[in-house]
Amino acid sequence: MSMTVGTGGENDPMIEMNTTPLIDVMLVLLIMIIVTLPIMTHAVKLDMPRPDPNTPDVQPELIEIMIDYDGTILWNGTPVPNLDTLERYFKAEAAKVPQPQVAIRPDARVKYDYVVQVLASAQRNSIEKMGLIGNEQFE
Repeated sequence: MSMTVGTGGENDPMIEMNTTPLIDVMLVLLIMIIVTLPIMTHAVKLDMPRPDPNTPDVQPELIEIMIDYDGTILWNGTPVPNLDTLERYFKAEAAKVPQPQVAIRPDARVKYDYVVQVLASAQRNSIEKMGLIGNEQFE
C-alpha cells in the first residue's frame, strides 16, 4: 500500500491505477484455460487383459445362502447347523476352480449381526464372488 504525502491538496485527482478489474480478467482467463483443456490429458491409461478366444466360457456354480428371520442359515435350501459347518462349506467352495458365486439373501426381519457373521465367514475363507440379493424388500 502506498500513501501520498506532501504536495497536493485534497481536491487533486488520484493517479493510482485500480488493479481489481485486471485481476478479475486474469482469473476469468485462467478458468477458461483450465476448462478448455482437452479431457484426454486427464485420462489414466490402463493395460487391460485381452480375452483369450481359446478358453471356453464356463459359468461358475451359484450357491444361494438364505438367512431366515431367526438366524437360521440355509445353504441351497439345506439348513446349516452352526457357523463352523458354514466355515467348512466356504473352505471347500473356495478351493474350487472356477470359484462359485455366492448369493446371500437375508430376510427383511433378520438381525444385522447374523448377516455380518455370514459375510465375515465368507471373507475369512477367501470367497471372491459374493453378492446380496433381494435388496428390493428393504426399500
